[in-house]
Amino acid sequence: MKPEILLNEPWLTWAMEIQSIGQAGLAYTDNVYDRERYERLRQIAAEMLSVQTGIPVLKVQELFCNETGYQTPKLDTRAAIFENGKILLVEENNKTWSLPGGWVDVLESIGSNTRKEVREEAGLNVTPERIIAIQDRNLHNRPRYAYGVCKVFVLCRVNGGAFEENIETIASRYFSLEELPRLAEEKCSREQIEMCFQAYQDPNWKVVFD
Repeated sequence: MKPEILLNEPWLTWAMEIQSIGQAGLAYTDNVYDRERYERLRQIAAEMLSVQTGIPVLKVQELFCNETGYQTPKLDTRAAIFENGKILLVEENNKTWSLPGGWVDVLESIGSNTRKEVREEAGLNVTPERIIAIQDRNLHNRPRYAYGVCKVFVLCRVNGGAFEENIETIASRYFSLEELPRLAEEKCSREQIEMCFQAYQDPNWKVVFD
């Protein structure tokens, strides 16, 4: 199941906060009675999401309440790669297009994860050169996710390689801003791609952050 939960904004915000309080409480208390209370907070958050979305509570818990430790946003890197004034996009199995990228894996940095994702999804070897932006995903992409995500957009230079079809992407192609295909809006929006063009064209670009 994808981490997409559609519901009114206030409900999602409240559920996210309740879940975060419960998860943090479980991370820091050894008191058996407090643990029961914090577990109940997580259960309430899952029930709120279940009622609003129609997704079974167990599925919501699997997606939304399956981590331990202090809750922090996940990291996602997206590579902006240009050739002759056009930006590289990769086509996914559902026929939508996005900037190559994905979750930052354990033991990876922003730079190494960017290189890895581009190699896996576009077949290219790149050098990350500049950070374009660090954005709160839920402020810029839809639908909202039931947890926080920081998206890091990285301007990259190609050193070689060639696309090979893989389990995640079926094609890659460079596009001008005027000919963008149907985008995977949950991963990158037109506004975010426009931002990448602006950064590419401006040698004095300053990092955008929320």
